[in-house]
Amino acid sequence: MKSWIVIICSFLLAIVIGGCSNDSSEESQADKASYTSENDEVQEMEVETENKAELSTDNTEQTDAETKSQVTNMSDRMVIYTANLSIQVNSYTEAISSIQQELQTNNGYIVSTNSYSVEDELMEGTITVRIPQENFQEFLKTVESESTKVIDESINGQDVTEEYVDLESRLKSKQVVEKRLLEFMEKAEKTEDLLKISNDLAAVQEEIEQLKGRMNYLDNQVSLATITIHIQESKVNVPDLENNDLNTWNETKKQFMETLNFVIRAISSVIVFIVGSIPVLIVLGGILIVIWFILKRKRRQQEEPPENTEE
Repeated sequence: MKSWIVIICSFLLAIVIGGCSNDSSEESQADKASYTSENDEVQEMEVETENKAELSTDNTEQTDAETKSQVTNMSDRMVIYTANLSIQVNSYTEAISSIQQELQTNNGYIVSTNSYSVEDELMEGTITVRIPQENFQEFLKTVESESTKVIDESINGQDVTEEYVDLESRLKSKQVVEKRLLEFMEKAEKTEDLLKISNDLAAVQEEIEQLKGRMNYLDNQVSLATITIHIQESKVNVPDLENNDLNTWNETKKQFMETLNFVIRAISSVIVFIVGSIPVLIVLGGILIVIWFILKRKRRQQEEPPENTEE
């Protein structure tokens, strides 16, 4: 009788233990299935959001309505301004000093500078600065007004409003995924599940950091305009009145000697002409004398009255 009681108790105990293990296994499988289904749902939501962001960036007709309304309703556009300016100045050093003072006044700073010497000991150089966008136009006008000549000027603007809105949308979706994964990590009991969730969480957090980095970069580029200024120095060298080249006495003696030499050369030329031409002058003089006598004799004959003869 006792043996039968022991057998029946053992059988009932086995049934109870088997039921508990099955319940535990089913619960674990249910948790795993729940994580898998939730994870799939999150990934689908993430893919859908990213697709909408890409469509918004391309400006197609299938743009997400919510993202499009955000871009349209923004009162301030996000524009990255860059400018290139080439000027001439009287003094390169003074121009650089003036730009530095303007930067301090307008809360700007120098990114890079490069200067070098050209012909006639003149200076040239390039300076790249960053200035708050609200002071961008005023700074350019000040630099132009202090130069002697504006050689070239170009201003470019890049609108990044839609890209920034797309990044915000993608960041929100990634943060939702991160929150879900953190919840799953708190509920997970198996090491395998923890490793899987940890890997997924690390990948999502890396993408979040990349999105935040790009957004911070755009914020910085929009808030501060970049200006590259090429400066050319153009001086007019005026000689000093006390310069040794301005020697009045030496210049006077030089001019006197040049005048005297000219007179001497002129007299010498006349003498050479007269002496060299004497034979010709003698012949011409003789011919002129003969002609003069002939003409004088004819004139006398014409002036004498005719003699009266008596028949």
